[in-house]
Amino acid sequence: MNVANGGPIAEGGPTGEDPAALIDSSVPHSARMWNYWLGGKDNYEADRVAADQFAAAFPAIAANARAFRAFLSRAIRYLADEAGVRQFLDVGTGLPTVDNTHEIAQRVAPDSRIVYVDNDPLVLAHARALLTSTPEGATAYLDADLHRPAAILAEARRTLDFERPVALILSGILGHVTDDEEALGIVRELTEALPSGSYLLVCDGTDTDETLKKAQEEHNEGGQVQYRLRSPEELGGFFAGFDLVEPGIVSCPLWRPNPSQVGSAVPVDSYGGVGRKP
Repeated sequence: MNVANGGPIAEGGPTGEDPAALIDSSVPHSARMWNYWLGGKDNYEADRVAADQFAAAFPAIAANARAFRAFLSRAIRYLADEAGVRQFLDVGTGLPTVDNTHEIAQRVAPDSRIVYVDNDPLVLAHARALLTSTPEGATAYLDADLHRPAAILAEARRTLDFERPVALILSGILGHVTDDEEALGIVRELTEALPSGSYLLVCDGTDTDETLKKAQEEHNEGGQVQYRLRSPEELGGFFAGFDLVEPGIVSCPLWRPNPSQVGSAVPVDSYGGVGRKP
């Protein structure tokens, strides 16, 4: 591990192997399917076939993906601007795309410090794209597993000061923890380490549409990476002990839409919210 702008950067997989060598392009991958729905190019034929099959069962999936991403951008901008947060822990980073967390936060506050966390070899292979930073701030990438929150926190402390507010970002990741108690336990362990004035951001796909539920069930039965759709109320459970920022947990396009979108935002079956730790 070496240091870039004050943060740790993983050079290979857990055993030091080339992360690119661990990527199997013949098997559909959720991050690459997501990339395809967003119009990206970091995907393979198997991903496009699986993504098109899902879209055939639920045509709104691409709109969901775009709304999800737009919510994340607005929420991070809110955290860096109105809430004044200068430290971000983004767990379940996914593939780099336009307007990543560090780009949005450092555009508002150049001294922002960001730690990205993922344990996917595909994301690790692209991690260099996440490690650009302003001279005043810092970015780091941790090759770590969501199921080991203590390890995430220990490594994140090398870049972030946990005596000061931190924004914990869990975007599209908790659905991959299909056991409800386990998911709640992970969030609880991560948030207990945050000081007063910190924030939690959660957004995930929801079970608010029967067609989406059926499409997701068929996808899960196909042996791909499992994803659990939860109700908006279940997502609210992750914010126990936090004060929700208005308008609470809502369909992503309805969370503080840009002025030009007020009154015209169309709800999707992905919900998100932001909460502040008292």
